[in-house]
Amino acid sequence: MAGPAVFFAVFFAYPVVSIVGRGLQVDGVWQFGRIGEVLSRADIQRVLWFTAWQALASTALTLLIALPAAYVFARFDFPGKQLLRAVVTVPFVLPTVVVGTAFLALLGRGGLLDELWGVRLDTTVWAILLAHVFFNYAVVVRTVGGLWSQLDPRQEEAARVLGAGRFAAWRRVTLPALGPAVAAAALMVFLFTFTSFGVVQILGGPTFSTLEVEIYRQTAQLLDLPTAAVLTLVQFAAVGAILAVHASTVRRRETALKLVDPAQTARRPRGPRQWALLGGVLLTVLLLILVPLGVLVERSLDGPGGYGLDFYRALQSTGDAGSSFLVPPIEAIWNSMRYALTATGIALLIGGLAAAALTRRAGRFVRGFDALLMLPLGVSAVTVGFGFLITLDKPPLDLRTSWILVPLAQALVGVPFVVRTMLPVLRAVDDRLREAAAVLGASPLRVWREVDLPMVRRAVLIAAGFAFAVSLGEFGATVFIARPDRPTLPVAVARLLGRPGELNYGQAMALSTILMVVCAAALLLLERIRTDKTSGEF
Repeated sequence: MAGPAVFFAVFFAYPVVSIVGRGLQVDGVWQFGRIGEVLSRADIQRVLWFTAWQALASTALTLLIALPAAYVFARFDFPGKQLLRAVVTVPFVLPTVVVGTAFLALLGRGGLLDELWGVRLDTTVWAILLAHVFFNYAVVVRTVGGLWSQLDPRQEEAARVLGAGRFAAWRRVTLPALGPAVAAAALMVFLFTFTSFGVVQILGGPTFSTLEVEIYRQTAQLLDLPTAAVLTLVQFAAVGAILAVHASTVRRRETALKLVDPAQTARRPRGPRQWALLGGVLLTVLLLILVPLGVLVERSLDGPGGYGLDFYRALQSTGDAGSSFLVPPIEAIWNSMRYALTATGIALLIGGLAAAALTRRAGRFVRGFDALLMLPLGVSAVTVGFGFLITLDKPPLDLRTSWILVPLAQALVGVPFVVRTMLPVLRAVDDRLREAAAVLGASPLRVWREVDLPMVRRAVLIAAGFAFAVSLGEFGATVFIARPDRPTLPVAVARLLGRPGELNYGQAMALSTILMVVCAAALLLLERIRTDKTSGEF
């Protein structure tokens, strides 16, 4: 546990604590009265209220739309099921900047709805809610559907034989078994929407602001560190509470249930109701997922002279003298690939060590360490990025001008995915195999190489794929620390969207399309190499 603990202490806890300290300390004395002053401001209360209610609304809407799909994937067997599962999961691995850009192309000024019917939904809460459902749809489908597919349907059938109606049997038998999985999925959706940044930044305009967006505004635009520090503490407390409840639901989900092979529970749809349900889910996937992505691609090809690659070719130049780029935007592709590959290596090393430690130890301390590894998913990435700038500026950690700063920030987000992917597989390895190898004289390193590694090789590849995808799309911290001459893809997209003009808009669409294709390719590769055991997991 030493390596991961030191890594998180230096590159996560130290920057966050330092920026909070700078905001709440005067001449070395803590000014906790500032917390009440900030929270009593009307503008901050509006931000807190909007953050909470839009997260609740996004969670409820996601559950309402995604639970039928979870049932379809769990109980139905139909041609193209695996491909459809991959398509459904694509939005989850897309950078939030791409999600915001896709819905801007669909719902914004000059978007598809604006052209066809004169309807604009950008800068409205509906655009934000729909984008959140798009992004989190797979969380519910994978988490709930993964458990649902392993529940023995004969239990519900037995209840119906004993006289219970279809709904009563589902409510009394299936729902209690699914309850922890539904709760876990709802909490994760709430967490992701509560801390939403890229989607709200692009679609919300000046009207709507979540905690994360407000922290960015107070830090980067107003340089009001006290307010940013208080909001960081509020978000930290909220995320800690959410993760604590989530851990409890996960433990309840791991209690004894009668589980079966998913292959035994899926069957072809029978009867008009089941076929109608399958058709409804397919229509939802088409309208909610494929249409926004398709419009994004279409807008990237719709140049001034008609459809073509004009916007893609324009990525090879820096533009006019007033351009915000010191290098051609296309270089952001290679920068992002190098950064993401480096971040993936770091995340695999730190996450692999952490997963191995959690496999071999138990107790409250270990559970606390496990929760610590999840915090980067919810703590303000903006705070971490700005904290990097003000803390990692002195020897021996003077990294402000070093390229490694970006992969370090990206790896913080990738580590939780590595741990969550590898931990179930490592826990499934029989300890007696390790003990037998040790008795035969194998060193701990050789035991890992000869016993654990062959069994977790596929899990490592899956973890690497997820770490690569989330590193590629990290935006909140990278927007602070990416150098102007080495922008990443999400930073380049945000810069282009922030400048007026058809060319900048088209280039943003083109870069977003490239980023979408890379992330989707990584996910499709994961679907090919994943094991049956991880088919319902992230």
